[in-house]
Amino acid sequence: MFVLRAPETRHTEKASQPTFYNDVLPILQNHCQDCHRLGEVAPMPLVTYEQTRPWANAMAHAVEMKMMPPWFADPRHGHFANDPSLSEAEIATVTSWAKAGAPSGDSHDAPPARKWTEGWNIPKPDQVITMPKAVPLPAHGEVEYTYEIVPTQFAQDRWVQMSEFRPGSPAHVHHAVVYIRPPHSEWLRHAPVGVPFTASTLTDRLDQRQTHETTSDLLLVYAPGSSPDQWPDGMAKFVPAGSDLVFQMHYTTNGTADEDRTSIGMVFAKRPPKQRVVTLQLNNHALIIPPGADNFRVEVQGTLPHDATLLSLFPHMHLRGKRFEYDIVHDDGSVEVLLRVNYHFHWQLSYRLAEPRLLKAETKLRAIAWYDNSKNNPHNPDPGKTVTWGDQTSDEMMVGFFDVGIPAEMDKWQFFERGAMPASAKHP
Repeated sequence: MFVLRAPETRHTEKASQPTFYNDVLPILQNHCQDCHRLGEVAPMPLVTYEQTRPWANAMAHAVEMKMMPPWFADPRHGHFANDPSLSEAEIATVTSWAKAGAPSGDSHDAPPARKWTEGWNIPKPDQVITMPKAVPLPAHGEVEYTYEIVPTQFAQDRWVQMSEFRPGSPAHVHHAVVYIRPPHSEWLRHAPVGVPFTASTLTDRLDQRQTHETTSDLLLVYAPGSSPDQWPDGMAKFVPAGSDLVFQMHYTTNGTADEDRTSIGMVFAKRPPKQRVVTLQLNNHALIIPPGADNFRVEVQGTLPHDATLLSLFPHMHLRGKRFEYDIVHDDGSVEVLLRVNYHFHWQLSYRLAEPRLLKAETKLRAIAWYDNSKNNPHNPDPGKTVTWGDQTSDEMMVGFFDVGIPAEMDKWQFFERGAMPASAKHP
């Protein structure tokens, strides 16, 4: 009896072990392959068994430490639609699989392969706009903020429901902002079109100053690790006919020279939306971080002039960034935390609310940032420096981007005019 039962016991134990095709591959498809496939930002693809097997132990360590998938929101505050975090059961599956020697299992157990649009994480774009001229990047030193103005040549107004930023040289793009410059705008009107330029290469003093200030709408904000914009049906960003896109590029050097020619892909809404999405920000340009400070706090508050639907949050700091928080400060003084992030300079993520939140006019929003300017911060370029606002990563920034939905007929200027009504309300 023992001889007959022993093989049965071994077979049961073997069957209980996770395998790649049956257990691990579904996890990779749902949580990892957005980045871990050919042509994306991750250093190795994790699509096939052959690609994944050499990384089994490293994967187990990364998921046990919750370093991967990257996600830095404090789970006590808020729920987010783009949270890629693994459940405890999924973590146990990956670690058990690695400890068992990373067995492949039966390939017939594999789920259907995910269908990706080649080169994009959004559906095939209706329009791709590429910087006409590449930007040469040196191997060393600091690179001044670089701009390139690109005409859209849109003959009619466009509502952009999805957009994705594709850097030509991902290793050199620290972050970027793509602005919408409508035909009537005077912003950077003397700057060249279709070629890269910086503030120092411009001869017009007004244009030089305007490289660092604008009221133009943002189409997309990008940083390594950030997701494409994908708005729900009935929401989109507005690009008027004849607009230009202004690429504002912040490059860093890494010891290797290169060039960058970035693109942005857009998927247009199939019908005019009910809400226009605009990107707003809470920022504090007056920050002064003392040398050696390991938990320096910077705060800014603002009040919404009109009702708005809060959609997503995107904190931005530089190398000394430690934590970032968005709050609602209620009239009775109580504070509701919307998002608290343990900030990671190399993974600057956007956080999309699982349920959009209606915020009434006069809602007080607050952003708080904490900085570590001490020698204990391994990324700190100079713990002895008093740090102020600046473009380079050796300086600091404090920007709390956030996306809101407002009536489609209301433009950004109207939104900030207290008492203003959308055009449809003025002219029924």
